[in-house]
Amino acid sequence: MSAAPVPSAPTVVNAAPLERQEEILTPEALAFLGELHHRFTRRRDELLALRKERREEIARTGTLDFLPTTADIREGDWRVAPAPEALNDRRVEITGPTDRKMTINALNSGARVWLADFEDATAPTWENVVHGQLNLIDAYERRIDFTDPRGKTYALRPAEELATVVTRPRGWHLDERHLRGEDGRALPGALVDFGLYFFHNARRLVDLGTGPYFYLPKLESHLEARLWNDVFVFAQDRLGIPRGTVRATVLIETITAAYEMEEILYELRDHASGLNAGRWDYLFSIVKNFRDGGARFVLPDRNAITMTAPFMRAYTELLVRTCHKRGAHAIGGMAAFIPSRRDAEINRAAFEKVKADKDREANDGFDGSWVAHPDLVPVARESFDAVLGDRPHQKNRLREDVRVSAADLLAVDTLEAEPTYDGLLNAVRVGLRYIESWLRGTGAVAIFNLMEDAATAEISRSQIWQWVDAGVEFENGEKATGELVRRIAAGELAAVREELGEESFAAGEWQRAHDLLLRVSLDERFEDFLTVPAYELLD
Repeated sequence: MSAAPVPSAPTVVNAAPLERQEEILTPEALAFLGELHHRFTRRRDELLALRKERREEIARTGTLDFLPTTADIREGDWRVAPAPEALNDRRVEITGPTDRKMTINALNSGARVWLADFEDATAPTWENVVHGQLNLIDAYERRIDFTDPRGKTYALRPAEELATVVTRPRGWHLDERHLRGEDGRALPGALVDFGLYFFHNARRLVDLGTGPYFYLPKLESHLEARLWNDVFVFAQDRLGIPRGTVRATVLIETITAAYEMEEILYELRDHASGLNAGRWDYLFSIVKNFRDGGARFVLPDRNAITMTAPFMRAYTELLVRTCHKRGAHAIGGMAAFIPSRRDAEINRAAFEKVKADKDREANDGFDGSWVAHPDLVPVARESFDAVLGDRPHQKNRLREDVRVSAADLLAVDTLEAEPTYDGLLNAVRVGLRYIESWLRGTGAVAIFNLMEDAATAEISRSQIWQWVDAGVEFENGEKATGELVRRIAAGELAAVREELGEESFAAGEWQRAHDLLLRVSLDERFEDFLTVPAYELLD
């Protein structure tokens, strides 16, 4: 019986050559990507089809429940593999894209972990995809530095002071159009980001005393976690890396995944490190999946939905209980505040809110949490130091007092807040500014003293869509309509033009951002992911 033919390496298409790209796109690395594509893309496609089927089922039933077919997993006696030393203490994690300056600042930040982001904080230009990988290699080889336009230089601190890197590839739904397989199809961005990073760094990281660690975004089911686990097993075997070297932390940022936390950990149990509780993508997922659910599922302004809302608290407490029951880390949500250089009072008030949020997480049993800016690292660390002391985590807190029903996770109608006109204004203003920046190739953007990423744009545009679809009436008597949204967006575009001046306005992507925001906010058909049509506009 003849051996199966080895798939050919993917072809780079429609991409101008980049400086040093030959260091990343080696024949061997491309061949590895070709094997990943050949083995796993078809399964990815099947799982994306299952997402649509499940969404249709939610539309029919108007509810979700824990899976009866996996009750034996939830009731079974099992634990994930012990955490490696480099991931044992995760009390503060900083997030950010893999550009050169951020790579240095994040590693130097004093955080225990850096989420090196190829997903929501990165606009996937070909340059960002390739040079982001180069920057990580340069950091591991300690040949990275950066000088900003003002002449300020950045360099790495001693190795023992640097954060551990946990890389986040793109979600399963996104493709990389610059690489096509032998079948002529674009490779999944998730396999490109994972494959290039693993191929170039797995052995290097093991030699450095850490390993190839990953955050997995936007999973919607345990079957998607199973696919990732199979990718890990193949990749480790293919490159001669011991099985279990990979470690993965899963973001529970979709409502469907919240009902499968234990199953997701189980599928990844030899490679699992923990779960993370987000906010904006989680709320976006609720809107997307329950957009036919009527007034019961209409969310108020995004900033009015805190993690203390009953349905959000049910989600976060269930996550802590699930993780600690199975020996995994529970990682809390993002502190997105960006300190002001001019207003000390804004900073004081914001730091108080950040501290209160991190105090709550630490006291609820989380083992660590996220921040978006180095200045917030000591604030978050203080909260977790107060609870953890010298202990690396608090997995011994099993939170057996937590009882969360299927209905608790969907109790959106317990919120007292309602949509406001100012909330609509903010959604348009933030959505416009973020999309414009994304189209210019920047995926992490400081807007109104908050670090925003693609999840921000998703919750902004999905709330506009939901409010218009539901015909929400605001406190000022205005009704959410397409006409009102277009009027606000046109006014905001004019204000930006006046503020920037005609030359700077024309040099940006403002008109295309405006048009795309209106398209994904007002089209009758709800676009599953804003970044899919946005990617078609990305140079």
